[in-house]
Amino acid sequence: MLTKKKCIFNWSGGKDSSLALYHALKDPQLEIRYLVTTVNDAVNRISMHGVREELLIKQAESIGIQLHQIRLPEMPGMSAYDEIMGLHLHKFREEGVTHSIFGDIFLQDLRDYRDARLSEVGMEGIYPLWKRNTYELINEFLDLGFGTVIACTQERLGDFAGKEIDRKLISELPADVDVCGENGEFHTYTFKGPIFKKPIAYKLGEKVFKAYQAPKDVNDSCVSSQAAPKIAGFWYCDLLPA
Repeated sequence: MLTKKKCIFNWSGGKDSSLALYHALKDPQLEIRYLVTTVNDAVNRISMHGVREELLIKQAESIGIQLHQIRLPEMPGMSAYDEIMGLHLHKFREEGVTHSIFGDIFLQDLRDYRDARLSEVGMEGIYPLWKRNTYELINEFLDLGFGTVIACTQERLGDFAGKEIDRKLISELPADVDVCGENGEFHTYTFKGPIFKKPIAYKLGEKVFKAYQAPKDVNDSCVSSQAAPKIAGFWYCDLLPA
């Protein structure tokens, strides 16, 4: 009998998470116990992406995997972040979870950070999309019938906030922007695709700009220590349940 690896899946709600989950669900060796999402406790939104908690919950319900929220203060320092994450990882380990799945593609410093934290509690990371070409990934994502909308962008890409990703939009991105936004250029919310029992209805709300003091270290699942110092702020397009 096949012994499955008991896993958590680090769910951001975006396209890379969605495609990684699609592949993880097809792997007979993996048993996914929870979708794990960090949520800004001050505003009830997905950390960094700025997507409302209500839409996150709708995703988990449509996927059919139990959601586990990790509530974080608005701007946690690295020590606070590591402490909170460590407490949750210990809880998962006590439940028999041995692996943690991520949608990362090529940020080695971020993977090293994740693997170091996991090793402290006797867990290992799994990276279904690792080192794959990002053009291949975005085309596979669209070919599979996924749909995703850009929830936030770096300041210079504000015109793209609130737009659904298709091949036309990809062709319009500046040449120095990764088509999967792997360097933190933009973040998305996936509302339909083969991992969902039914699409999630949403409508566009207000678009706002928020400036932040650039962090010195990695403290979010979507930003690398290389990319973070370059970020002065983000355009957010509020997504509303429809």
